[in-house]
Amino acid sequence: MTTASEVVRAGPDQAERVAVLIAEAFLPLPVVAWLLPDPADRLDRLTADFLIFVEHAFTHGHVEVTADVTAAAVWFHGADYPPPPDYAARVAAACGPWLDRFQVLDDHFEAHHPHDPHHHLAFLAVQPDCQSAGVGSLLMRQHHQRLDGAGTPAYLEASSPRARDLYLRHGYRLMGEPFFMPDGPPFWRMWREPQGPV
Repeated sequence: MTTASEVVRAGPDQAERVAVLIAEAFLPLPVVAWLLPDPADRLDRLTADFLIFVEHAFTHGHVEVTADVTAAAVWFHGADYPPPPDYAARVAAACGPWLDRFQVLDDHFEAHHPHDPHHHLAFLAVQPDCQSAGVGSLLMRQHHQRLDGAGTPAYLEASSPRARDLYLRHGYRLMGEPFFMPDGPPFWRMWREPQGPV
């Protein structure tokens, strides 16, 4: 029997539910308004885009969720995993008239992504009414323990000062100055070295 606060591995059959969770959690972020200026179909397009990456993580990483699926962490293993199958067509269908903005985002992520071996925390999302209760920290600690045991670093891009500060508390350090979308919000590149016992 599991409790809501337990962390479990998600399966591919949960991909859509996880994508919806991430989209709902990320909806208030400035980068989402930049990516999708029209709020009318923002949630649907965002969910479709996240679904591409969540599904891809089951092949090139893993997805962890709380037992009640109110929070999720999407990890990719290794620095140079390939793009999702049929990515160009799928992202065009997902993003519609805002495709050029998603392509700019992808280009910036690719240009700034480190090539040293690591695990990439692509998404950490908590359902809005469950935020600020330590659930995101619980998800991170679970996999950080494995990374520490294996001597493997972690990398992520923080999309808000609040997220940046959370990751700083979990051993991540800033990798230089943030990079910005054109006339848009910043992203902070962050790196976590494996840590020994305290």
